Amino acid sequence: MAKMLSAVQVICYVLCLVGWVFIGVALDHDFWRDSSNYGLTIISSSIYENLWRSCALDSTGVYDCREFPTLLGLSGYIQACRALMITGLLLGFFGALLGMVGLKCTKVAEDRPEAKGKIAAAGGICFILAGLCAMITASWYAFNITREFFDPLFAGTKYEIGAGLYFCWAGGALTIIGGICLCCSCKTGSPNQPKSYAYSYKAPRTTAMSTVQSVPQRRNSDTGSIGNYGKNAYV
Repeated sequence: MAKMLSAVQVICYVLCLVGWVFIGVALDHDFWRDSSNYGLTIISSSIYENLWRSCALDSTGVYDCREFPTLLGLSGYIQACRALMITGLLLGFFGALLGMVGLKCTKVAEDRPEAKGKIAAAGGICFILAGLCAMITASWYAFNITREFFDPLFAGTKYEIGAGLYFCWAGGALTIIGGICLCCSCKTGSPNQPKSYAYSYKAPRTTAMSTVQSVPQRRNSDTGSIGNYGKNAYV
């Protein structure tokens, strides 16, 4: 049972690490949104963006990227998405450290199973929060893309959802699932610890009457013998 529990913890931890790597890949991915070709007959170039830069690709295959020149001039949701993604990566880093220490297969604090269980649960919570940050970021960014795409009064460039958002969604889902399973697989108690049972013993209560009744009474041999014979026995 202990080996099976340890194997489940390792699988959950690896799942969280894979999701965390996906979040890191999504943060640096160029295609968070790609310019839409819907309704266009002649396509000369395409524009794709992420949280940090915007790139243009022409029909000859030459592309040019430029970083966003200012932070305060960006949209509020882009600044919030940056903060959420960085926070998610930091939480995933702390979750990776805590989860490694809290695994039952590691030698760190192996003589304190309760502490290891709490540390592993804390790592799982960090992974869950990291996944929530990634899911909120991807959903918020995709919501703005679709809102501008279906807005008939929007005069700017319309975009579609890029591959970077799918990486972000996948990483967030993996870290949340792995973090929940890691928390559920942790046990604060030691499985090999023997159980102790306590029995309540009460001594029987004795009274003076029962003591007197329990003591056998002596029978006077003389009086008893005289009482057993009649007067005719004596001459």
